[in-house]
Amino acid sequence: MNNYSLGCDSFYKGDGVLSQITAKNNIVVKMLPLGEAGVLVSFGENIDPTTHDKVHAFAQYLEHHPFDGMLEYTEAFTSVSVYYDIIRLGKYKLKVANEESAYTFQVAEAILRAILPQVNFLGETCSRTIRIPVCYGGDLGPDLAEVAAFHHLSPQQVIDIHTGGKYLVYMIGFAPGFPYVGGLPDKIATPRRKNPRLAIPAGSVGIAGEQTGVYPIETPGGWQLIGRTPLPLFDPQAKGAPSLLQAGDRIEFYAISRQEYESYGR
Repeated sequence: MNNYSLGCDSFYKGDGVLSQITAKNNIVVKMLPLGEAGVLVSFGENIDPTTHDKVHAFAQYLEHHPFDGMLEYTEAFTSVSVYYDIIRLGKYKLKVANEESAYTFQVAEAILRAILPQVNFLGETCSRTIRIPVCYGGDLGPDLAEVAAFHHLSPQQVIDIHTGGKYLVYMIGFAPGFPYVGGLPDKIATPRRKNPRLAIPAGSVGIAGEQTGVYPIETPGGWQLIGRTPLPLFDPQAKGAPSLLQAGDRIEFYAISRQEYESYGR
């Protein structure tokens, strides 16, 4: 590991913000401590594709260039949480205000500061497009008619709008493999159910506010269920990543019949 040096503007200011940095291309980045073993690297306040591109570019750099002592990172809507081994980072000295002492998160912050100029925030991020088959309505999508009535649309119009959307996976959370997906057209954005269900079957496709998503495993939830996919989204026994979807993926939904749903994968 290199030895990193911080200037006086990087002191922990006591207001919860470790530092604010302007990286190349005038990208403003805030860093905050996450307890004793993590740093939150924030790229903005708004949930939008532009902010997400910065988040994903930084996360992908860490994926391919992890620093000594880094344990893992987690992408969120507007930030990346970086976790590290405090023992390994504690072995390194950091010069702050002419004193040979520093909190461990200041060491991590210095390392991340040095990484930022190496990240190409303006380049195209690599993304996959995952096509997800959905059987809409009926017992597989019990809230489709309610969503349609809420917007004064027919169920088929809701299906057409949903399958015509351009979707981005912002993050994985809530349950293993659960994707938070942006890009839902305003025409079918619908509030969550007033009374959540205790058990939602795996594969259920739902709408909650301005988001859509797929339940990878059976779990309680309050999203409006409009269909179900036979495509497995989470497999803990998989040789690679257990989650089919990852942050940064693009999704295309397409409609299938009940017969196609029942025979899928056979």
